[in-house]
Amino acid sequence: MITFTLNGKDVQAEEGEFLLQVANKSGIHIPTLCHHKALEPAGMCRLCTVELFDGRRTRFVTACNYPVWEGMEVNTESDAVHQVRKLIVELLFARCPNVPVIKDLASKYGIEEPRFKKKDDDCILCGLCVRICERMGNSAISLTGRGVDIKVDTPFHEQTEVCRACGACAFICPTGHIKLEDITKHIIKSIPSEYDMGLKGRKPIYVPYPQAIPNTPAIDRERCVHFKTGGCKVCTEFCGVNAIDHSQEDETIELNVGSIILAPGFKPFDPSKFDTYNYSKHPNIITSMEFERILSASGPTMGHLVRLSDHKEPKKIAWLQCVGSRDINRCDHGFCSSVCCMYAIKEAVISKEHAGSDLDCAIFFMDMRTHGKDFERYYENAKEKHGVRFIRSRVHTIDPVDGSDDVTIKYADENGNFAEETFDMAVLSVGMETPPELVEFAGKLKIALTEGDFCQTDSFHPVATSRKGIYVCGALAGPKDIPQSIIEASSAASEAGALLSGARNTLTKTKKVPEERNIIGERPRIGVFVCQCGINIGGVVDVPAVRDYAASLPYVEYVTDNLYSCSQDTQEAMTQVISGNNLNRIVVAACTPKTHEPLFQETLTNAGLNKYLFEMTNIRNQNSWVHKDTPEMATEKAKDLVRMAVAKVALMEPLKEAEVDVDQKALVIGGGISGMAAAKSLSNQGYEVCLVEQSGSLGGQALNLFKTWKGEDVQYNLAKLIKSVESDPKIDVRLNTHLENVEGFVGNFKTTLRSDGKDQEVEHGIAVVATGGDEFKSDEYLYGKDPRVLTHLELDRRLINKDASLKKTHTAVFIQCVGSREPERPYCSRVCCTHSIENALHLKEINPEMNVYVLYRDIRTYGEREYLYRKARQAGIIFIRFSLDQKPQIKNGQDQLEIEVVDHILGRPVMLKADLVSLATGIVPYRDEKLAQFFKIPLNEDGFFVEAHVKLGPSEFATDGVFLCGMAHYPKPIDESVAQAQAAASRAVTLLAKKKVQVSGTTAQVNPISCSSCGVCVEICIYSAPSFVEEGPFEGRAEINPVLCKGCGLCVASCRSGALNLKGFGEDQIMAMINQI
Repeated sequence: MITFTLNGKDVQAEEGEFLLQVANKSGIHIPTLCHHKALEPAGMCRLCTVELFDGRRTRFVTACNYPVWEGMEVNTESDAVHQVRKLIVELLFARCPNVPVIKDLASKYGIEEPRFKKKDDDCILCGLCVRICERMGNSAISLTGRGVDIKVDTPFHEQTEVCRACGACAFICPTGHIKLEDITKHIIKSIPSEYDMGLKGRKPIYVPYPQAIPNTPAIDRERCVHFKTGGCKVCTEFCGVNAIDHSQEDETIELNVGSIILAPGFKPFDPSKFDTYNYSKHPNIITSMEFERILSASGPTMGHLVRLSDHKEPKKIAWLQCVGSRDINRCDHGFCSSVCCMYAIKEAVISKEHAGSDLDCAIFFMDMRTHGKDFERYYENAKEKHGVRFIRSRVHTIDPVDGSDDVTIKYADENGNFAEETFDMAVLSVGMETPPELVEFAGKLKIALTEGDFCQTDSFHPVATSRKGIYVCGALAGPKDIPQSIIEASSAASEAGALLSGARNTLTKTKKVPEERNIIGERPRIGVFVCQCGINIGGVVDVPAVRDYAASLPYVEYVTDNLYSCSQDTQEAMTQVISGNNLNRIVVAACTPKTHEPLFQETLTNAGLNKYLFEMTNIRNQNSWVHKDTPEMATEKAKDLVRMAVAKVALMEPLKEAEVDVDQKALVIGGGISGMAAAKSLSNQGYEVCLVEQSGSLGGQALNLFKTWKGEDVQYNLAKLIKSVESDPKIDVRLNTHLENVEGFVGNFKTTLRSDGKDQEVEHGIAVVATGGDEFKSDEYLYGKDPRVLTHLELDRRLINKDASLKKTHTAVFIQCVGSREPERPYCSRVCCTHSIENALHLKEINPEMNVYVLYRDIRTYGEREYLYRKARQAGIIFIRFSLDQKPQIKNGQDQLEIEVVDHILGRPVMLKADLVSLATGIVPYRDEKLAQFFKIPLNEDGFFVEAHVKLGPSEFATDGVFLCGMAHYPKPIDESVAQAQAAASRAVTLLAKKKVQVSGTTAQVNPISCSSCGVCVEICIYSAPSFVEEGPFEGRAEINPVLCKGCGLCVASCRSGALNLKGFGEDQIMAMINQI
């Protein structure tokens, strides 16, 4: 090591280091214009001049290229140095008076006008461009001429073919002198970002997308200068940990596995092949995926809704549905992509929220397929509350408007009227497709595909491919949305888990975490992390101001802000910061603790802190989102919220989590297909199951179903499943049995079953609710008054029994949406359209001469069910659409039923005479309030059970240890019911596989001395956590079962004697927060 004096202080440096490097390490700023870390120093600008005393005399040297030596004395801040630098800046200012960086330097040194003659140039002859070009391996430019004529130029002052238009020279130039068009004919092209759908560029070294796992950069070999020329490698100069290895090659890794799950996703349809939409020719005609990136806070416009041509806010946007779906003429995609209708509605609603109610949003559609849970409500809300226009029309052409960036759409509305509208933007709602490489991959795996190139599965094994041991989930199994993809993912895991159950825990590793630090008695050392959340927070709140304010608060020892605090790299950095700064309490100001608190608590655990020494304040949902129009007030509120969080966390103490044993048995409630599938899946994974069915037989509503939409015989497959369940030694089937009472908690439930008037107690660790649904019984359309009017299931029963009278039927009419999509039941029952078309085709097979009509509001044959719809039309089945305010009218004629319906094409009533009418009656839930109370699981307003999270937890409840599947959740066909049953089993196994589970430390506790035994807490708690002590010195006083307690605080707020306290929310902590307001 070399020791020398720098500005009066002794410093140490490595031999061979230059003065500028050492000064930077020591926190001393030396100005320079010609230095770059990746290049050899040249001292061209002389701005880095410093004063050197060598023991005999003082002289000036350039710091960037002067090596350090033992005993030297250097001064970077003397008056003489200042005068030299000022003179250099003045000379540069005279040469380049209009260059911003030079003007800033002149202002800093107090130079208003140079004393020398001005020369209107913009090149300071620093040589950076020449040196970087050499480093790139090209040497396309150089310094030419002598004396006052020296300049950067190409050979013979002509455009050169040597230049690769990499742009390094223009990038490194400090003054903006370099113009690539003077150097080469080649045009520099931005590398389109795959993540941002090509709407903005990326670098050859890039992180594929925010929060990528692992969150490490990759090098694009096709675009990297080093791989093209052998030069460059500038990146290696900047990587402090030497992580870049240009010699790295792809590796082939061989794995021995017992099962494979295919989840490769899908490819969005490319509409550029549709010439009539002008997608590839017009900047304001974009795909829905591109529009999603525009709306995203991390997107190319940071969430600001603008059109791409001029970055102006649009006033009128059109969405065109079914682009690349339901189309066999232009792209051979006869299937429906299932998700497009809902995402178009979502995009329209969010657009209105971004831009205001003045934005005109119009969605052009054929059938509005809002068939998911609460989707119909969202659709109606978009129409009624947000004013989104829905136009039933399939648009053929989008035309550019001459002389503007607008587009014109000509269309025929549902009444046959021709219309023309001009829009600022058009969004193409593109569908899903399986890319060719996946089709090829499936061939290598020897698994069968469907007509639409999706994996072939059957309804009773919905994630099993044609090859044993290989399972599929997500869009490769057919177009679907996030909830259904998540369900199938868990279902596939369940199937693979059953196959590999014998090897469970043989390869598991225990995660090692640091021993928890004992912070009792320590002075609070608080770390505050403020999140920008892209522009969700940072676009409204002045995050740096909040960060700086937090640094001034008591006990705060460390403060920072992050673009995304929840990203993997930030989490890892937080762990290091906590340990390195000896922090003992943490505040995160970000989004909602409802979703992200567990993530940050895990980070504390990884840093050796008790996870409850943490407070999260919501400056997104409760601040930036609701105060987006008043950023200054939002910033002040964010400061208030952070101040309150800091005051509370300073008083936090470590909390302990109780451990409870897990009873590795399951209770499944409901003996329909879902219940049996769940029970069988649990049994296959090695767990004992008690299957409870209140009726006298297994099978549920499936006992009345004829065939699935794929053509499988339901009764044959159902009989196989029943036999398999009844013969399974691990499944205890209880028929004619219902639940009388439930006690206990996750891992330790005790359920009282009643059968034949006798009670029996069953102990189990988890429960699966599969209580199913029922067919709605309508009083419309002469149902119950005329035997020729049947429901779906009644017609199925006739088909099962091969009723001979069906062959004699001349005309059959199916009426859709009976009891669904109406004010009393404002939801779609999901299965009815497909079911009607199935049965219509069965009738046609029985009697090809039969006239079959389907009266509908929207045909919702989603996914590959669309092929069934096409087959029905080809078979001569006639579809007539009606509206809710003009429902079909039916009366009993002399020989036949007479149905009058207004045909929307003819615009007039049509009379149909039918021998048989089948009503597509909706599905209604068994509104089991008693069961809901037993397990503390909520019902929605329609009577279906409410899942933990619509997208991320569709098969589980917020109540730990209780799971959900089948029509108790929402109407669904057999394949989706079985998939959700298997998913529920998979989620249950995550608990059953453990011997112990931990429960939250945030629970209520009782001070028995203060307790008055009033019993209010016992009565008010919906989780039955409080009870009376039955013996001992505090007999009759309240106590809390921490396993049952959910930490809601209701009992604490209700205690009139102040005997209850909620851990983590003590009175002193709450008052400390209040006092900060």
